[in-house]
Amino acid sequence: MDENDPVTIEITRRTVIETGTAALLLTALPRAAVAAGPFDDSGTPLPSATVELQINGRSHTLTLDPRTTLLDTLREHLAMTGSKKGCDHGQCGACTVLIDGRRINSCLTLAVMHDGQAITTIEGLAEGDNLHPLQAAFVQHDGFQCGYCTSGQICSAAGMLAESRQGMPSYVTADLTQKQPELTDAEIRERMSGNICRCAAYPNIVAAIKQAAETRA
Repeated sequence: MDENDPVTIEITRRTVIETGTAALLLTALPRAAVAAGPFDDSGTPLPSATVELQINGRSHTLTLDPRTTLLDTLREHLAMTGSKKGCDHGQCGACTVLIDGRRINSCLTLAVMHDGQAITTIEGLAEGDNLHPLQAAFVQHDGFQCGYCTSGQICSAAGMLAESRQGMPSYVTADLTQKQPELTDAEIRERMSGNICRCAAYPNIVAAIKQAAETRA
């Protein structure tokens, strides 16, 4: 073949698929390596850690792998399965619990980081047979369908109402001089935007939170 002759490349469906697959693998492998963490061939396991968790008013002393998330501790070690593992990346809010009254995604924090702190899960909101106002309002307004996100929605709403009562503004708060922002639909939607409902029961959730806020007031 003359080196000056043009080279003809035949592009087939198979070539496109093979090239795309190779590119996908090359993109995914570095991220998988980062997620796996540094390679340790010493064979020496991490020492266990003892932690005392104050959950729903009760003390639990546990010996855990220090890498255990609070969510896995609740579900796998204490059988508190109300907090759900949705995305496991802090993007859906199904695992929301309260730490010293502040809402947090329990899938993104380690249990050992909360030694001695007061943790409230969905199991600890009711007082005996008396539902928390948010729980009662969610039932009354049908604020759930499949129910998977509901525990996170309710815990997040409890934390959000506390933030509002303390005068914390949100991105949509128009008047920052208000002692306590008015909980309009827009305020509630913005403050609850970290909790996803795949069934799209948002109007009912907003109505339930408004009723609970009025009940608390």
